[in-house]
Amino acid sequence: MVLAGFGRPAAARSEPSEGMRNLDALFETGQALFNAYAPDEAKETTRFPTREEWDAFWGRIETTLQSDSLGEWAWIRPEAERALELLRGIPGGEGYADWLFERLDYLEMAEGALVYVMGDTAPVRSEPAGPRLSPPSRRPSVPAPKASEAVRTARNIENWKNKIGLRPAPSRAHSLVPRLKPIFKSEGIPPEWVWLAEVESSFNPKAVSPVGAKGLFQFMPTTAERFGMKTSWPDQRTDPVRSARAAAQYLRILYRQLGSWPLAFAAYNAGEGRVGRLLKKHDTRSYEGIVDHLPTETQLYVPKVFATVAVREGIDPLRLPPPIAR
Repeated sequence: MVLAGFGRPAAARSEPSEGMRNLDALFETGQALFNAYAPDEAKETTRFPTREEWDAFWGRIETTLQSDSLGEWAWIRPEAERALELLRGIPGGEGYADWLFERLDYLEMAEGALVYVMGDTAPVRSEPAGPRLSPPSRRPSVPAPKASEAVRTARNIENWKNKIGLRPAPSRAHSLVPRLKPIFKSEGIPPEWVWLAEVESSFNPKAVSPVGAKGLFQFMPTTAERFGMKTSWPDQRTDPVRSARAAAQYLRILYRQLGSWPLAFAAYNAGEGRVGRLLKKHDTRSYEGIVDHLPTETQLYVPKVFATVAVREGIDPLRLPPPIAR
């Protein structure tokens, strides 16, 4: 998600984001369809989540991803899988489903890393989620040394290559990648970075997050407007060509500010202001010099981007050249 240093949701909002308003409508649709069409035998063993459970889950998933606790990430994984299943069964839920599908990778990687580091003592859950969208109240506990080791395991690019390599590219990529690579190239950006759209949205131009990021490259409204995209109707963030051009332009700016692709993608996810402050605080110009101090999501996001390009293009992304001067 493009934050540009200011996109994180505030602790309190004066009104719900567009993303949350649309989730309200999806709840009403899903509940009505379940009540009208679910077989009686299915209703005896399961139920559609309550409004309180639905709203709480979407608040919890964003809060969890912003936390630095892999234990929390692993703990919510069954509920995220349940929410993904529900979204895929609700007409109009595909945009949220594709957003959640890509974030589920982080929860699964966190769980795998904890099991690798802690074995049977890892705070993970083997049971599938029930009809509720709220996890058991017991909070996971991971000793600090184990937590640090687990994060290093979860951000290992080889682990990400293995994960990405187990599934095919999203079906939309077959038509979109050839269209969008020339746009990246025209902006002086290596066209291989177009695969960022898989990480952000699973190549769904209508992908949307609960906090209102939207499109192939998940622009928040303020950042979209910075690059000349309208966010009122019609919302140009859902235009593949416009959003690709904006993403390429933003990556060019970030590279010129920060001097490397890992730092550019860290800033794309965590915000350029945050990355700049960390570089200054730790007196370094390298990604390696600040990686331990980045948000945990960003620590996993950067290797996921690089692994996706490596798998889809069969190249070493670290060898991709800087932007061409314009």
